[in-house]
Amino acid sequence: MRNLNSLEAVDYLAIGHVAHDLTANGARLGGTVAYSALTARALGMKVGIVTAVGKETPLGALDGIPVISIESPHSTTFENIYTEQGRVQYLCAQASRIGFDSVPPTWRAASIIHLGPIANEIDSSLPENFSPTLLGVTPQGWMRGWDADGRVSRSEWLNSESVLQKANAVVISREDVNGDHELIEQMAHQTRMLVVTEGAEGCVLHWNGDRRRFRAPNVKEVDATGAGDVFATAFFIRLLRTRDPWEAARFATLIASNSVTRVGLEGIPAQAEIESFLMEVLQAR
Repeated sequence: MRNLNSLEAVDYLAIGHVAHDLTANGARLGGTVAYSALTARALGMKVGIVTAVGKETPLGALDGIPVISIESPHSTTFENIYTEQGRVQYLCAQASRIGFDSVPPTWRAASIIHLGPIANEIDSSLPENFSPTLLGVTPQGWMRGWDADGRVSRSEWLNSESVLQKANAVVISREDVNGDHELIEQMAHQTRMLVVTEGAEGCVLHWNGDRRRFRAPNVKEVDATGAGDVFATAFFIRLLRTRDPWEAARFATLIASNSVTRVGLEGIPAQAEIESFLMEVLQAR
């Protein structure tokens, strides 16, 4: 591992496992930190990643982004099977856990720190000596369990109160909680800001005792993988820059909706698309 003290500061720090996703067309890079880091870079942020990955997973798609990778015998590997009843997911391998002591000291005060677990690989609360301007959380990986065969299902998020209280913004999908309205309401009361993404329906933002829905534009969906991570990143960054949650939700909805029209990491927004969506959001003020 490189000298942690020698790294330059970053604006956006993503912490969590990258994923080795098994698809019908072969393995590909995935995971929250991969989608989030590339989206953040596209949005003009200086990005860093702390992860754990095995040798079987090439990180070429992340070229140009500094990556601290903890040595691991395997990458976290998922197989997704899509049926008429929805997605069936299997965890085939799990990378090493990530300790916060692996985060370079110069990265611990990044403007945004994004905790993005996919398989319960990090603790659910930052140490006190981490001081982001905005702590963003996508807790999907703390809300998953798996059986002896690796089949993934919803699991109780243990010790959730601490991170919900500290987070500036939390993004979940309705799928993460199996559509449990009571749990969504409970989480909304425990944290400053909660966004629930609903796929093609858009999202619902809970903030300051209010709740508002943002509809997604109609698009031809090709691949929804990573759309929630693209959404969360765009939301966190726009929230940091404007301090306007409603505008951040509009912008993130447009960015994420566009991402599903392409496959995998190809859905990361291009500069022309970002400028177009920003213009649309500003005109809607």
